[in-house]
Amino acid sequence: MALDNPQDGYQQGYYDRVTGERLEVVSKLVPLASSPSNLPRTPETVRLCPHCQELVELDLSDCPYCHRRMPPT
Repeated sequence: MALDNPQDGYQQGYYDRVTGERLEVVSKLVPLASSPSNLPRTPETVRLCPHCQELVELDLSDCPYCHRRMPPT
């Protein structure tokens, strides 16, 4: 996050490229909660969670058993 430092006379922040107007941060992005899989459970659509070794569908980002983030496939 960018902060102003008036003691140094240097302002670090977010500015509009065209107008040069200072922009104010009003929100931030947060990840969505994981959703259940829509894939049929077949050997081609599952993988092992590297943390708990449970079978998890390929389209899930978080393991439904240990709730840890899985690496991309």
